[in-house]
Amino acid sequence: MTKEAEEKKEQQQPQQPVDVPGLLPSSHWASIPVENEDDDTDSLCSSKASSTTSVRDSILEYRRLYGRTYHHEIGDAESWIPNDDKHLDSMEILHYASILALGNKLFLAPLDKDRIRKVLDVGTGSGLWVIDFADQFPNAQVTGTDITPIQPTWVPPNVSFELDDANQDWTWSSNTFDFIRTRYMIGCISDWKKFYENAFRCLKPGGYFEHEESSGKWYSDTGGIPDESPIAQGLKAFRAAGDKTGRTFQVVEEGLQKKYMEEVGFVDIVVKDVRVPLGTWPEDPEQKQIGMLVSEAILGDLEGYLLYMLVNILGWSEDGARALAAHARAQFRKPGVNPYWIRRVVYGRKPE
Repeated sequence: MTKEAEEKKEQQQPQQPVDVPGLLPSSHWASIPVENEDDDTDSLCSSKASSTTSVRDSILEYRRLYGRTYHHEIGDAESWIPNDDKHLDSMEILHYASILALGNKLFLAPLDKDRIRKVLDVGTGSGLWVIDFADQFPNAQVTGTDITPIQPTWVPPNVSFELDDANQDWTWSSNTFDFIRTRYMIGCISDWKKFYENAFRCLKPGGYFEHEESSGKWYSDTGGIPDESPIAQGLKAFRAAGDKTGRTFQVVEEGLQKKYMEEVGFVDIVVKDVRVPLGTWPEDPEQKQIGMLVSEAILGDLEGYLLYMLVNILGWSEDGARALAAHARAQFRKPGVNPYWIRRVVYGRKPE
């Protein structure tokens, strides 16, 4: 059987839908019309330069599902988000929104610029954070790791990218880095305490570890996200999928960042929560700009965030998953919903 035939067979194999209390079935969303759905998301996504695609095409074979590409599972190295150009656009826009949300900062830890020589970004994704940090810290060697090579090849001389699975034992020597950070890893890590233990071991004494994470739900102070609404149902599906895979989406809600930092030995721990809007509903100009970027990133590839978990993990039909995405997109755009999520930044220091 050819590789293409195997991929098609994998995609078409029926799965028994997972019964989740309170979660409406995929057939419900596929059977009702979408209100005010104006899907112009193709205009939000442009193709990437060849410098970002050549290494991707040559190093790894990708799974092709639902017209998208995903990291091909090797051992435990599996990802629920696509690694194609459309989703790369989404990640890059979110990167800029994240910087704005932190007051135009790449990090919050109190780093001493004169002492920073080796830096590690775990789960680097597009690699933009690494490049931006390297520009600010030209005397530091900055390394980004990920399970899939979607990073650019034209980078500053003090930047490198490596393939690595953060769920495995880290291969770095103890006391190697002055600063380790990670961001947006919900749904990806099977053992968060082990992850924090690895970070603690690989840090030099006196070094800082910073974990920036998004909440596993959307909030609305106007009551615009009732339990049976598309947005709330999508979040319920994510929680159920995370429970099934053992890779939780509730890192912020369960307080895992501070909990495990304390347990593995970090000190001087600081927790900061930031509200991040979606849409241009905020009155504050900076919040409005952040909301515009988040809207472009999330609504531009809502299917990319939903398809794998709903279809592969929960056994939904592809049509049902796409229908839920369309309904959720329409709800996000509805006046008065005023959605936002919580971004929690937690950093701590390894004792000297």
